[in-house]
Amino acid sequence: MQIDRIELFHVAMPLIYPWRTAYGEDAAIHSVLCRMTSGSVHAWGEATPFAAPCYSPDFSGAVYQINRDWLAPAVVGQNISSGAELQQKLLMFKGNPFGRAVLDTAWWNLESRITGKPLHQLLGGDQTDVVVGADFGVMDDVAELLPLVDEAVAAGFPRIKLKFRPGWDLPMLRAVRRNHPDFTFHIDCNSGYRLSDVALFQEVDELNLAMIEQPLAHDDVLDHSKLQQQITTPVCLDESIKDPRHVQQAIELGSCRIVNIKPGRVGGLTNAVIIHNLCRDAGIPCWVGGMLESAVGASLCVSLATLDNFTYPADIFPSSRFYVEDLAEPFLELERTDDGTPMVRAAEHQPEPNEKRLQNLLLEQCVVTP
Repeated sequence: MQIDRIELFHVAMPLIYPWRTAYGEDAAIHSVLCRMTSGSVHAWGEATPFAAPCYSPDFSGAVYQINRDWLAPAVVGQNISSGAELQQKLLMFKGNPFGRAVLDTAWWNLESRITGKPLHQLLGGDQTDVVVGADFGVMDDVAELLPLVDEAVAAGFPRIKLKFRPGWDLPMLRAVRRNHPDFTFHIDCNSGYRLSDVALFQEVDELNLAMIEQPLAHDDVLDHSKLQQQITTPVCLDESIKDPRHVQQAIELGSCRIVNIKPGRVGGLTNAVIIHNLCRDAGIPCWVGGMLESAVGASLCVSLATLDNFTYPADIFPSSRFYVEDLAEPFLELERTDDGTPMVRAAEHQPEPNEKRLQNLLLEQCVVTP
């Protein structure tokens, strides 16, 4: 397809309540959206790296700028026939996976519009229903957390993720496990620990978790392999997997037994599918994570999660979980499988921003043409 026009939008989306993790707290989610046009057809992409470089080196202001000045000019006016070809056009630019993802996700969405084929089918998915889990961030007190966990268990969520950081770690986890001795939990450390904390994770072993997500440094695979050798709970890599090369290294080193794939973090849907396939071939299960995107980005994650090696319930949230009113329409809704398990459904047509809400949340915008 010929890429005729690229419009970029940097937005700040206020949360219902702050999202607290090992790396900090966000009261609003900063995101970069792209409207890509070919002829008379347009489609949207999104990547959500947050306002500050705390989750990863990328952050929303930089993602907007590198697209405005470098990445979008490298592809606009070009005839691009595949996601792989788009990634090749950007190969000269180092790093910046969230920046690449803005364009890559828009390209896939545009290809879906032009061909009339639902995005999940283009990616290789053969289902529409994606089972999801529940997540809880860091809170002021364990007494605040426990009834929320009870509610999520009663609501039928198949697993719960708990943010885990120094000062909000073993006592919290033990309290949750006492109340639900057989339920599926895992913890997400967001790079909050070091290999010298191995004794802590050996205590975590006793609590029978599904996994420990990204316990060590955001760019590490070597120390994770050493940690995995000393504990029985599976290590899951998240922040460390930024492209297919990183997952190949992690597989070779034995750094993890499960991988979280977020389209933004790995450079878009093209790389996400490659990483999914590499893990599948190595016998490593995957699951899809989210970055609190608007319904634009969240729906892209749902489409990805229909692939066959995504076997652990996804981290994809309905619009109402974090936003009073989502930026995009239709909102992403929580539904139920036949047995009552919470799930989301891959869309036939991807959501688009509501123009009025987009302008209300806008920090900066630009148009890139040939």
